[in-house]
Amino acid sequence: MAPSVLIFDVNETLIDIDSLAPLFDELFGDPRVLREWFGQLVTYSMTVTLSSSYVDFFTLARGVLRMLAEVHGVQVSEADLDRIGTGMRRMPAHPDAAAALALLRDNGFRLATLTNSPHLAADRTPLEEAGLAEFFECQLSVDSCREFKPAPTVYRYACRELAAAPGDCMMVAAHVWDLLGAQSIGMHTALITRPGNPPLPVAGLPQPDLVAADLGALVRRLTP
Repeated sequence: MAPSVLIFDVNETLIDIDSLAPLFDELFGDPRVLREWFGQLVTYSMTVTLSSSYVDFFTLARGVLRMLAEVHGVQVSEADLDRIGTGMRRMPAHPDAAAALALLRDNGFRLATLTNSPHLAADRTPLEEAGLAEFFECQLSVDSCREFKPAPTVYRYACRELAAAPGDCMMVAAHVWDLLGAQSIGMHTALITRPGNPPLPVAGLPQPDLVAADLGALVRRLTP
């Protein structure tokens, strides 16, 4: 295994979605609803793709928040929805991200990102807001495919944009479902076990090539 191209997921892998927890605590009285919302958001993004529909991830996020508000019997305003959108665009980088990315780049790896989040023309990307954009030769969004991860189409798109064979690429993500999609087209994979994101030990399913507790541990596995 000698990948030369590392393709990173963004949300939760590089930037910290727990920064949104205070908003969920304010709206729902329980910061743990953040995880319920994010899990439902991922589930419905997959459902949208499987049903041959498409709306962008930020639009879907607003709808899922409205749905959960009804489930929990709370009121959310347009201003609250706007605050979620702003928060999703301005999540901070994980503390280990910048140093690890610099080391990987300096060791000759090509670095790119592949995210479910759209790149809106009027806004800076979440990576730019987090101060990580400089490390990547390109930032790719599923919005260009109008399908969400883990659809194989998305990973093939990334390989085409990078002019790289799947076997030369490693998908790096904090989510097993993301890595399963990458593995379906022949990519190598690395799982970053951010809190709440352990491996999925199911016989018959492909396992990640590497499992690392954080990005620093990934660097140690990939570099001399």
